[in-house]
Amino acid sequence: MLNRILAPLSAAWKEATDSQVWTSIFRHGKPVSNRNRALVMMSNVFLHLHPVKSRKAGIKLRYTWCMGGITFFLFLVLTFTGLLLMFYYRPTVEYAYADIVDLQEHVPLGIMRELHRWGAHAMVITVWLHMLRVFMTGSYKPPREFNWGIGVVLLVLTLLLSFTGYLLPWDQLAIWAIAVGSNMARATPLLGTEGPLSASLTLGDISLINAGNDARFALLGARSVGQPTLLRFYVLHCVGLPLVAAFLMAVHFWRVRKDGGISGPM
Repeated sequence: MLNRILAPLSAAWKEATDSQVWTSIFRHGKPVSNRNRALVMMSNVFLHLHPVKSRKAGIKLRYTWCMGGITFFLFLVLTFTGLLLMFYYRPTVEYAYADIVDLQEHVPLGIMRELHRWGAHAMVITVWLHMLRVFMTGSYKPPREFNWGIGVVLLVLTLLLSFTGYLLPWDQLAIWAIAVGSNMARATPLLGTEGPLSASLTLGDISLINAGNDARFALLGARSVGQPTLLRFYVLHCVGLPLVAAFLMAVHFWRVRKDGGISGPM
């Protein structure tokens, strides 16, 4: 009885895999040999970012801690949960806090907000642990120094994503935390009103850097935390920073392959 059911399915599957449409998508068949495995990896838009081969010692959990993979997984989780939250959240002073409360108490699958929040905290931790592992194993040395630089930029972007997302609940803790954090931008060299060398940027008797155009004003979109700040942080958090981070992640994965795969222990 089972054979009567499976036989037509097997024939249909074979006919589908032998069709012109199938072979135009999957050009190299099953990866049953080393050559075919390499061809499958290099001809796939996603897989080609990864090395064809990796050192067995270099992928052991006690060596890599799997922090890079966990960080990327958390980025995907945050992207998915963030997209769901965008259906309910309105980035306005009037509705932002109420929408956060509704997400916790009334919206179906409101747990997505908690997954997003704790996933963000976890991603910050795993990025730091990944950087620590790379440093402790010397994986930043030539020929991987460029990829180390990309990783440092990704670390900064992760912290900026956490910083911009902190304001979006629009509660008192978030508002005052961003107010205090953004005040540090005043000390930006050349671009902050209290930063080094900023006083030397003058045009006659007029200072080119003031409270209306310095780094803090560019960050907040105003002289204090308000509606422009909320909208600016929302766009950066949901569009600007994630797109830059996703692009650099692709470069990061690609450079791992170009630099000889995952570095192994000495």
